[in-house]
Amino acid sequence: MKPIQITEHSAAYWRVTLNIAPLNIFGPANLPQLEHVVSLLETDDRVKVVVFDSAIDGFFLTHYDFLAPMEESANLPPGPTGLQPLPDMLVRLSRAPVVSIALIRGRATGVGSELALACDMRFASREKAVLSQWEVGAGLVPGGGPMARLPRLIGRGRALEVLLTANDIGGELAELYGYVNRSLPDHELDGFVDTLARRVASFDKQTMAETKRLVNQASLPPDSEIAPEWSSFIDSLGRAAARERIGQLMDRGFHHPGDVETRLGHYLGQLTV
Repeated sequence: MKPIQITEHSAAYWRVTLNIAPLNIFGPANLPQLEHVVSLLETDDRVKVVVFDSAIDGFFLTHYDFLAPMEESANLPPGPTGLQPLPDMLVRLSRAPVVSIALIRGRATGVGSELALACDMRFASREKAVLSQWEVGAGLVPGGGPMARLPRLIGRGRALEVLLTANDIGGELAELYGYVNRSLPDHELDGFVDTLARRVASFDKQTMAETKRLVNQASLPPDSEIAPEWSSFIDSLGRAAARERIGQLMDRGFHHPGDVETRLGHYLGQLTV
């Protein structure tokens, strides 16, 4: 199975399954794969709805790859919007003339949270979903648009709580905050999302695309609010605070299967600097 796999349940209903073993850590090597998906969603006249899900137990999609050389991220050319590749693709996904749905089972942290926020709808496992923007706890500034998107979605105070505490948010609290549309019992999640996706796929694409375009005008942040986040993320990578805190996480098992990746919010609170 490819790291990012497209399955066409029908011409109108696609699944995009994230399978970046072993932890669904997203890095520069995955940018062309996500670009391919977004480009297809922008240009295929048949597809009406896409569901993003995961094949990795416990992880929807998690943080950026900090083992990859920093220059691979810092020197990337901008995408069609003029933004850097990751924020570019997330902006384009939000604007694509399809309905995008995140099915969140497991950890959606950092890039995973940002992908979910860029989708039109988010549905989470009540028992197994964990959402977070972990970066501030590691001395980093988030780079994929959450400062622009979260306040519009959940309000300023709750957005600052998510961003500045860098803590884990379970499925039930995520629903209460409006971080996700709904959290459902885990055994009901797949059936609910599949039924919803098939219903949407039965509707007229032009009508849905026009409705989404008008909602976007009232709700999406402009690119000028998204652009500074990636630059701030790259700048923060080079600061002593980030190097020290990420180093401590690495010493505890960060980037490898185990308790640090499973309970990242807990371990961020244990760092000494």
